[in-house]
Amino acid sequence: MFKMIKNILDRSLEGLVMLAVGVLVLDVLWQVFTRFILLRPSSWTEELAVFLLIWVSLLGAAVALNRGAHLGIDYFVGKMSPGTRLYTEVVVFLLVSVFSLLVMIVGGLDLVLSTLALEQLSPALQVKVGYVYLAVPISGFFLLLYAVIGLVERIVSLRKGTPGEASPLSDSEAAID
Repeated sequence: MFKMIKNILDRSLEGLVMLAVGVLVLDVLWQVFTRFILLRPSSWTEELAVFLLIWVSLLGAAVALNRGAHLGIDYFVGKMSPGTRLYTEVVVFLLVSVFSLLVMIVGGLDLVLSTLALEQLSPALQVKVGYVYLAVPISGFFLLLYAVIGLVERIVSLRKGTPGEASPLSDSEAAID
């Protein structure tokens, strides 16, 4: 059951990121066309590109964490024994979980609610900026989800006494089921 729900969330998140990247590409192409071909730059495309970039980068970070594709300092990690590496990953996933919960979800929701209460509008698109900031708590939710899954997977590996190479998060549903 959990595996099915996680797969739906994974595909939805990845689809949303792909859609946002596609719209971002079209938006930038339109900006280039209006600026250099029509010689009348569009007034709203730059703002939309910034907003889409915020969403793509924050949600893309969650996709990268799910796939185990975040940047890391592999030199030091490669020098660790498998057991030490597993303990380090537990600490890292715990820190990511705490950061995602406190800063991105709690702080992000406060940011969204404060900005919506102020009714701040973007200059060109006239969109409430609070809706743009929703990317912070939404990506925080996904980062927390994937960090907790990674944490549980590593703890299960430690309890089983198999400190070998940790598998990517996409294989971690077996540890939870």
